Amino acid sequence: MGIVTMSMGAYDEDEHERREKQASKVDTDFDDERTIHHGTVEYDSGDSAEELLNKFEEIKSD
Repeated sequence: MGIVTMSMGAYDEDEHERREKQASKVDTDFDDERTIHHGTVEYDSGDSAEELLNKFEEIKSD
């Protein structure tokens, strides 16, 4: 008489088939249209590093 053991993570044939069916399904319930945004983007190169550090110190001291 032998003892049959299953290691952690092991599963039977039915579980394998269930996972295969689930993995083979393709979800088509999503919006495939791209969102188009109109507008502009502006970048401010701004102050020098020293000016930014001075402003940071000013904010910190308040």
